[in-house]
Amino acid sequence: MELQEKQTARTPISDEEIVELYWQRDERAISETDVKYKKYLFTIAYNIVHDRPDCEECLNDTYLGAWNAMPPSKPNVLKAFLTAIMRKTAIKRYHRNRQKSTVSSEMTVSLSELEEFIKDEDTVDGAFDAIEFGRVLSGFIRTLPERGQFIFMSRYYAADPIDTIAKNLNLSRSTVNKELAAIRKALKEELRRVGYLI
Repeated sequence: MELQEKQTARTPISDEEIVELYWQRDERAISETDVKYKKYLFTIAYNIVHDRPDCEECLNDTYLGAWNAMPPSKPNVLKAFLTAIMRKTAIKRYHRNRQKSTVSSEMTVSLSELEEFIKDEDTVDGAFDAIEFGRVLSGFIRTLPERGQFIFMSRYYAADPIDTIAKNLNLSRSTVNKELAAIRKALKEELRRVGYLI
């Protein structure tokens, strides 16, 4: 039995098989999720909370969240599903920690880059709410080239550091910074065009 678990750890099973384990209420679903996605999910948590023990707690909460959500949910893309749970979990932890400390994280830094045009509720037209903003943002992201989409999502969704994004794309740090600046400028123009910004 122990040998079998070690082999599983070396060769992750497919996402479809993992989802099926959740649906069967088989506790192996969590260990298989851990084998396949622990490093990826831990990185997202660390980019946001910047504390290893907190990241471990976020991982456990993410696995519990997945366990509680499946069923009834049956995600088409397990990685995206887990990312959404982890991001929500880590952001909650970030806000809780922020009340206790002023230690900044990559989340703080990346969000500060967007303050230029999304400062606070006073800058937002009352007719727009979070759902409308999400729709506009989603539409805007779809207009970006594939590399631009990757850069935007890595920086502002996964809160990846600039150096990590540059390394992943085999680009220089300055190239990533220039592309992010261009994307922010275009997003600002789009938000102004649709009346989201005053």
